[in-house]
Amino acid sequence: MNETRTKNATYQLVVRGDLDPLVVYLFDAMTMRQAADLTIMTGRIIDQAQLHGFIDRVEELGLELLSVEQLSYSMSR
Repeated sequence: MNETRTKNATYQLVVRGDLDPLVVYLFDAMTMRQAADLTIMTGRIIDQAQLHGFIDRVEELGLELLSVEQLSYSMSR
């Protein structure tokens, strides 16, 4: 993964099931919405470590991660 393109990028993570809104604090700076038995989290990721931390949290919660997509990135540092 290109570290430059991970910094300040907007990502969308999709998990199967309806994630309880009370756990939104575990995914700091991500917005959540439910659609058709999915939870879609979208937000700015500051670096690769934060992205991997969110993916690890999905696994720790026992959720099925369906997709991780980079929607945009900023060239600024």
